[in-house]
Amino acid sequence: MTNSKQKGKRGELECAHVLRELGFTDVRRSVQYNGMGEGLADLVGINGVHIEVKRNEHLNIYDAAEQAKRDCKEGDAWVVIFRKNNKPWLVASPIETWAEREKVYQEVVNGQNQEK
Repeated sequence: MTNSKQKGKRGELECAHVLRELGFTDVRRSVQYNGMGEGLADLVGINGVHIEVKRNEHLNIYDAAEQAKRDCKEGDAWVVIFRKNNKPWLVASPIETWAEREKVYQEVVNGQNQEK
C-alpha cells in the first residue's frame, strides 16, 4: 500500500471515529466491507449522504467536491469532510444542501421551543 493510500485510510478511520463519537454510530469505511473503492463513498452509515474524506495539506476543495458529486448516488446529498495536520475537521457541501438541512434543524428546534 502506498503512503498516500495509507494516509487516506488513516484519515477515513479517524473521521469515522469522530462521527461515531458525535452520535453517528453506524458510520464505517466502505472499502473495508466491499473490497473495492472506486466510485464508492469513503464512509457509509448515514442514509442519503455520500461522504468523501480528504486528509490533505494542499487540498483542492473543488476537485474533491467534483469527485463526491460524480460518485454520489442520484438523490443522495454529498459532503466532503476534510482536514490538514493540526487542524479541525471541516465539512463542505453545496449551499443548497446546507440550507435544506438547516431549515429542517430550525423547524425541529423551533418546535421544541414551542412545546416548553
